[in-house]
Amino acid sequence: MREIKKRIRKEILEKLKKQTRKEALRKSDEIKKKLFSLPEFKKANFVMLYASTEHEVNTGGIIDGALEMGKRVALPLCKGHREIVPKEIRNRNTDLKKGTYGIHEPRKHREEADPGEIDLVVVPAVAFDKRKVRLGKGGGYYDRFLKKLPRDKITVGLVFDFQLLESLPEDSHDIPVSKVITNN
Repeated sequence: MREIKKRIRKEILEKLKKQTRKEALRKSDEIKKKLFSLPEFKKANFVMLYASTEHEVNTGGIIDGALEMGKRVALPLCKGHREIVPKEIRNRNTDLKKGTYGIHEPRKHREEADPGEIDLVVVPAVAFDKRKVRLGKGGGYYDRFLKKLPRDKITVGLVFDFQLLESLPEDSHDIPVSKVITNN
């Protein structure tokens, strides 16, 4: 199963790199609009987002938009033992720095957020399938985090349409998300 996941990751990452920046930003804006129109997002007071990498759905506008709406926003800080800790931010430009794996993450002085207070978690992925099973980058950070969340928490995956596959191999530790949003 590990080899199948590795092959799928490679194929999807190649497709992501072939997509033009302009196209990715246009699709990201469509995804942002769909996320912001979700009743669960509208109702959420505290959301956990993530800082996107170059080829992922761009989350900069999502983070800024959520903050402008007056929502509390947390982003993950990677710690040892493949663990992420949500830290609350107030400003994307001043509260983030380049961290683990070159991904922007909250500065260490930012206040740790209680996962029980977070209403909705937006989850990154290389791919999802139609059952909402997630294929991450292989580190297991989000699987460990999602396992600790109360079951009533809404989790939302954001991917481009070609990242939503018919089915993915599923391990016992994989935690499906509540919803997946694509540009289509």
